[in-house]
Amino acid sequence: MDTFAELGRHGVVPVIEIDDAAHALPLADALAAGGLPVAEITFRTPAARDAIAAVAAQRPDMLVGAGTVLTPAQVDAAREAGARYGLAPGLNRAVRARAAEAGLPFAPGVMTPSEIEQALEAGCAMVKFFPAMAAGGPAMLKAIAGPYAHTGIGFNPTGGVTLDTLKDWLALPQVRAVGGTWIASRADIAAERWEAIAENARAAVDRVARVRAG
Repeated sequence: MDTFAELGRHGVVPVIEIDDAAHALPLADALAAGGLPVAEITFRTPAARDAIAAVAAQRPDMLVGAGTVLTPAQVDAAREAGARYGLAPGLNRAVRARAAEAGLPFAPGVMTPSEIEQALEAGCAMVKFFPAMAAGGPAMLKAIAGPYAHTGIGFNPTGGVTLDTLKDWLALPQVRAVGGTWIASRADIAAERWEAIAENARAAVDRVARVRAG
């Protein structure tokens, strides 16, 4: 199974801002305990690279990726740390090209049909729809993704997605998995609320299963 297909199997990806790399392993364990062994650790904090490296080395069953990858240097840092995929909020040609050179599955951010076409031209299999709610929500994604359904490109809506709206996003066939910041918030990680994070993961997994079961 390729990386993005595996993300699609889970249906939801916790989007992580982590300030202390020492929290990476207990966080990974909490997500796994909740049935969600996947995480997008964003390069929004200085601890991101070390957190990715710790999880990749010591929790090999965790599908860990790097988010907010904004520069070619961050592509290299993510790959060297052991990230299995990368995502970005925007579509930067240099970043996408470096990801391709490094062999890092990469999903750039899009918000318009023109950006979707640029991603297709670059050979992207999946893109991040960001900021998902501010950009118009599920109705907007349905409208702009429709003309490209035959291409097979997948979408990862992120930004304002919640447990309650998850079903609306997953109802769109082009959506592979949503990105969710609510599952493991920066504050909960800093306060080491591991059981709360595990419970949030369980609720998300259950909601995905119920949506997909119809």
